[in-house]
Amino acid sequence: MYAAPPVIVHPPIPLPDRWSLGDLERLRLILRGGSVIEWRRLHFRDKAEVDRYLRLCLFEPDDPFDRARLQRILDEAVDYLRTTFRYAVAEEVANPQQLQDLFLLASGVGDPKLRRIACLVLKVMHVVHHVEARGLLHRARVSEEELCQMVTQRVDSAIAQLRREGLPIIAAAGSVKTRHSVITKLLAKKETLAAQIYDRVRYLVVTADREHVLPVLVRLCDLLIPFNFVVPGQSQNTLFSFRKLVRESAQLRALAPELQVGLHLEEHDRKNGGTNEFSGNSYRVLNFVVDLPVRLPDHVVEAGDGRIAFCMVELQLVDRDTSAGNEKGENAHSRYKKRQLRTVLRRLSRGLVLPKGMKPAPR
Repeated sequence: MYAAPPVIVHPPIPLPDRWSLGDLERLRLILRGGSVIEWRRLHFRDKAEVDRYLRLCLFEPDDPFDRARLQRILDEAVDYLRTTFRYAVAEEVANPQQLQDLFLLASGVGDPKLRRIACLVLKVMHVVHHVEARGLLHRARVSEEELCQMVTQRVDSAIAQLRREGLPIIAAAGSVKTRHSVITKLLAKKETLAAQIYDRVRYLVVTADREHVLPVLVRLCDLLIPFNFVVPGQSQNTLFSFRKLVRESAQLRALAPELQVGLHLEEHDRKNGGTNEFSGNSYRVLNFVVDLPVRLPDHVVEAGDGRIAFCMVELQLVDRDTSAGNEKGENAHSRYKKRQLRTVLRRLSRGLVLPKGMKPAPR
């Protein structure tokens, strides 16, 4: 007897009417390239949400080793605040019964008087963890290529999960910059330091329609991107107006008064924002950088070291029609590279010898 195949039920696409205040704050952080160091509170509602976030950061809440690492980071953050600024860090914050309690206090769950100091401690923990992870990467027996492969596998896994959930992703492609591309990028920048290359690993994600770009981003924040590791000042957003997005949705308008900063902030960003100087005038994209955590294998680190390092990833999200427009005329990647190479040649040859056919740079 013929048996019908099982019906696969996908969770609903997280459209704006389903976003929480936390979702809205995370999106705003990415769209404007903000920093969590400016935040005044978090948005966790219970221990389960905190545990999901810790796992997103690659800490396992039930693992004794990870709990000890988190406690060490907390101890250093508290010592820093007490020593450097003489903060009176409450005992409930300095030594919570469970580390998850610290995140809940910073979210206003529990004693409201402790929210501010809990936020301060978590901000310092964020920096302490990052400093430790950078040091670990210098000591670990892992190559840059291996690190890029680890982060690529993590992104691929998240994209595959989104597709299983039925999100309308029509294309997703990752790439790692070649050595020559890195040299060109550095020569084109005013800051000729390797640390300033944010897109060694780059992913382009294309959705079916413009309305699906932000829902895909919301799920990426759930599955892949810890919001606190979005790199400040590295977002290029020519697709969406956050203020317009909020004002056109009744559900989001209801959340707006609870935002940490009013909607006037986006107008300030628009006046002071920058774009990629080599892109065409009509190039449109949502582009941002995240310092993505990766878990190093035990055999590449020393016994007393942590296990979490970071690798910067540039993520580009765009819809199908915009992506097609970005490959035409002045927006085409070949013309982008030509403009970039022209700038590099002029910088290199200023006052020296120009290649044949190259015009001198203006004084």
